[in-house]
Amino acid sequence: MRICTSIMLAGSLAISACQSGTTSQAVADKNSEFGCIAGTVGGAIVGGLIGSTIGAGTGQVLAVGGGIAGGGFVGNRLACR
Repeated sequence: MRICTSIMLAGSLAISACQSGTTSQAVADKNSEFGCIAGTVGGAIVGGLIGSTIGAGTGQVLAVGGGIAGGGFVGNRLACR
């Protein structure tokens, strides 16, 4: 049992040594992409909430749709510079 555990541990360490490290540029790109997505989704949510306060019936549905589209666009523009 101890030999099997030792072999598995040694194999895991050997495999992890082959992994390449991430560069700071790759991390920055990933953070930038997350911020862009978060800005777009956040803007769409806020726009939809604002649109839901306008009108009633079919007009409200159109206002919510327009708020989602407009909020997503504005959020994308602000976050994805």
